[in-house]
Amino acid sequence: MSGGTSAGLQALMEQERGRLIRFLAARGAGDEAEDLFHELWQKMGTLSDRPVGEPLSYLFRAAENLIRDIRRAAASRDRRHQDWHDLADAPAERPGGERALVAREQLTAIEAALAGLGPRVDAIFRRYRLDGVGQADIAAEWGISLSSVEKDLQKAYRALAELKARFDAE
Repeated sequence: MSGGTSAGLQALMEQERGRLIRFLAARGAGDEAEDLFHELWQKMGTLSDRPVGEPLSYLFRAAENLIRDIRRAAASRDRRHQDWHDLADAPAERPGGERALVAREQLTAIEAALAGLGPRVDAIFRRYRLDGVGQADIAAEWGISLSSVEKDLQKAYRALAELKARFDAE
């Protein structure tokens, strides 16, 4: 085996298929453990061919992270779903003309602030906060480090906090 390159990791996954599927099932994947195994397989195939020191440990850690990301996404989706239903069940309150105008102006300012941070920061913020995608998945999508994703999110949060303080002062 090539000591942890993407092809080597996939070969090791084939050898350890049963253990990995049982590991995923025991961590809450249940009947979807096989599907998660395939998702993990695809992720391992997209890695660069840099060597990994402990390939088996790396695979189990990646499986654990995959389960964690799926739980976070499910929790975020459930929260959004509940919030949506709470809003739908609330009595319909239409904002007055002035409130609607202020809300539109604030939304325009928010969109401009995010756009002003650059397309990557804007896209990463929207992917994380609106789409509910995990930071590790975003890092993989953009081909950047997790630290870069975190820093981009911090930039967006800082800009939005400054904007909120400005809105509150008005």
